[in-house]
Amino acid sequence: MPATEALGCKREGRRLLMQVEQGDGASLVARLRDVVRVWDHANGDEEFPAERLRTLIDLGATSAFVTLDGAAAAVDLLTTLRLIGGADLSLGRIYEGHVNAVQLVHAYGGATQRDALARDLAAGRVYGVWNTEPAPGMNVEETGPGTYRLSGAKSFATGAGHIDRALITARWPDGTKQMVLADVSEAGARVDNSAWQVRGMRGTNSGTLDFNGLVVSSDALIGEAGDYEREPRFSAGAWRFTAVQLGAVEALLRHWRDHLVATGKANDSIQRARIGAAIVATRSAATWVGRASQLAEDGSPNAIAHVLMTRGVVEEAGLLVMEGAARAIGTASFFAGSRVDRITRDLGLYLRQPVPDQARDRAAAAWIEADRWGDDPWW
Repeated sequence: MPATEALGCKREGRRLLMQVEQGDGASLVARLRDVVRVWDHANGDEEFPAERLRTLIDLGATSAFVTLDGAAAAVDLLTTLRLIGGADLSLGRIYEGHVNAVQLVHAYGGATQRDALARDLAAGRVYGVWNTEPAPGMNVEETGPGTYRLSGAKSFATGAGHIDRALITARWPDGTKQMVLADVSEAGARVDNSAWQVRGMRGTNSGTLDFNGLVVSSDALIGEAGDYEREPRFSAGAWRFTAVQLGAVEALLRHWRDHLVATGKANDSIQRARIGAAIVATRSAATWVGRASQLAEDGSPNAIAHVLMTRGVVEEAGLLVMEGAARAIGTASFFAGSRVDRITRDLGLYLRQPVPDQARDRAAAAWIEADRWGDDPWW
C-alpha cells in the first residue's frame, strides 16, 4: 500500500473512532425504548436473533459505548442493557459480550488496532468475548516473525457462527494468558453448535469453535499477557450482565402485573402481598446494579465487592419473581408462546453465572474486613 494511502486509512480510522466515542447514548436510549416495547409483546425466534441484532446496529447501539465518558454515559449503557435484556435475553447476552469485547480492544489495543476497531464498528461488525474452553485449553505460540498459531477450542462461545470477531484468551508456552482478536466471520466449518441443546437462551448459539491451526498476525494480539484478568476491570465488569438480567426480571414483573389486572385478580390481597414482595426485591436489585455500575466505571477499589454482591441480589430477585409469576398465573405461564414462559426459561439459565456462592462469599468477606459502615463510599 502506498504511504499516502496508508496515512489516509489511519486518518479515516481515527475519524471513525472519534465518531464512535462521541456517540449520543441518551439519544440511543430514546430510540431504543419504542423498539424494545414492540419486541416485548411477542417472543422472537429461538434461533440467533439476526434481525434484532441488525436493528441494534442500525440504531447505533453496537458503536455507542466503546468508551464511557462520565456518569451519564454509564447510566445510558445500564439503561440500554436493561431495555434489551427485558425484550430478548439472548440478544442481551450477545450485545453485552459485544460491548465487553470492544471496550477491551479499545482499552488495551494500540493505535492501529483501535483504528481497525473503528472501521469494523462503522461497517456494522459484531464482536464477542470467549474465555471458556474444553481441555486441554487454548494455546498460542510464535511460528515466525509476526505470525502465531492457535491450538485448542472455545466452548460456550456466544454467537459462534454468527459474529464477526471473537476476543479469546490463549496461553503462551510460559502459562501466561494473552488476548487474541480472531476473525471468525468465515469460521462456519469450525463451528459446532449441536451440543447447545438447552431450555433457555437458545438464540445465543453458544456452541464450540475449533481454533486448531488458525494462524494470526501480531495485529491480533491485544495488550500484554495478563491484561484480560486485570482488576478491577475483570471482576467489576460483571455489572453489565447483571443489568441485562435485571431488565428481564423487570419485564417479567410487568407481565405478571398485567396478568393480575387483565384477569381481575388485582384486588386479591394474597396476590398483592406476593407481587409486593417481588416489587421490593426488584427495586432493591435495581439500586444495587446502579451503584455497582457507578463504582465499576469510576474505577473505585470498592467496585469488586459491590459487583460480586450485586450478582447474588439480582439472582435472588429473579428467582423470587419467576416463582411468584408462575404461582400467580398458573398453567398459562407454561404455554409455548407465552412471554412469561420465554423469559423464565431464558432467565433461569442466564442466572447460572459461574461460582455464585464464591462471589457472595468474597463480597461478604470484603465487607467484614473493611470494618466501614454507614456514611461512606461502600454504601
